[in-house]
Amino acid sequence: MSASATRPAAGTRPAGTTDPVSPKDPTPAGRPPSPRRRARRGLPLRERLTSGAFLAPAVLLVGALLLAPFAATLWRSLFNDHRASGFAQLDNYRLFFTNEALVRSVENTLMWVAGTVLLPFVLGLAIACMTDATRWSRFARLCVVTPYALSGAAVAVVWNFVLTSDGALNQLLKTVGLDSLAHGWLLEWPSSTVVMILANAWQATGVAVILFLVGLQGIPPETLEAASLDGASPWQRFRHVVLPQLRPVSIIVIGMSLANGLKSFDLIWVLTQGGPGRATETLAVSMYQETFLLQHPGAGAAIAVVLTVIVLAASWLYLRRQLDAKGE
Repeated sequence: MSASATRPAAGTRPAGTTDPVSPKDPTPAGRPPSPRRRARRGLPLRERLTSGAFLAPAVLLVGALLLAPFAATLWRSLFNDHRASGFAQLDNYRLFFTNEALVRSVENTLMWVAGTVLLPFVLGLAIACMTDATRWSRFARLCVVTPYALSGAAVAVVWNFVLTSDGALNQLLKTVGLDSLAHGWLLEWPSSTVVMILANAWQATGVAVILFLVGLQGIPPETLEAASLDGASPWQRFRHVVLPQLRPVSIIVIGMSLANGLKSFDLIWVLTQGGPGRATETLAVSMYQETFLLQHPGAGAAIAVVLTVIVLAASWLYLRRQLDAKGE
C-alpha cells in the first residue's frame, strides 16, 4: 500500500477531529454568534454615530430626570440629618439593622411583595379562565375590572368603612353569630398588613384579568382541539397548552405587580398612616415619614436609595431569568 493511500488529502482532516477555537473568536465552540451581535459587528462607523445621535436626547433626558436625582439622593444619604452637619458615612444605612421601625418596615415590604405578586396573578388567571367563554362573562369582567379604575385613595376610603372596629365586616360577623372573630382589623399587626394586602388585591386583580383575557384570546383553538383529540384532560390542557402560551402575559403581570408592591403608599397612608405606631409602614411610607414628618432627610434618602436598588435588582433578575429561559 502506498503512502498516499494512508495519508489524508490536502485540505482535509481526519474523522472525529474538530477545529480548535480561535483565541480571537469570543464565541464558544459549537455556538454561533447571535443575530444581534452579527448585526452590530456589520454596522459601519457612520451608522453607529447616526444611531448614537438619535439616542442622545433620550439618554440625556433619562440622565437629567432619573440618574442625576438618584446621584443627589445617594450623596445626601451619606450626611447627617442636620443641614450643616458633616459626613456621616454609612450611619443612615445602619438604621436598617438598629431601628425597630425600619426593621418592621422591611418585613411589611416583603409581605406586600409576596401578596401583591401572588394574589393578583392567581386570582386574575382564575377569573380570566372562568369568564373567557361563559354567558355572564361581560358582567363578571365589569365587576372585577371596575375597582382598577379607582384611585388608591378611593379604594382605601371604601375599605376603611369595611375594616374599622364598627365597620361592615365586624357588623356582618356579629349578625351571623361570629362575635369572637370581630376585632380591630387595622389595629393589630400582622392582621393589619394582611387585610391591606387583600384590599390592594381587590383593586389590582382587574388589570391582571384584562391582560390574561388578551392572552387567552390569542391562543389558537386548534391547539386545544388537538390536545382534546389526544385524550388530554382539562387540567392537562391548561397546564401543557394554555400556561406555556400565556408566558409573555405572565411576565408582564408579575413585573407590574412586583413594582407596585414595592412602592405601595397611598392605600397604606389613607388607611393607617403607617400605624398603629409605625407597625404597618412599608419602605415607601417610611421614606415619607422620615423625610417630611420627622425631618430626617439623611435617613429618608438612605431608605430611598435602598428601595430603588431593591426595585432595580428584583426587576433585572426577574427579566433576565425570563429572557434566558427564552434563549435570547
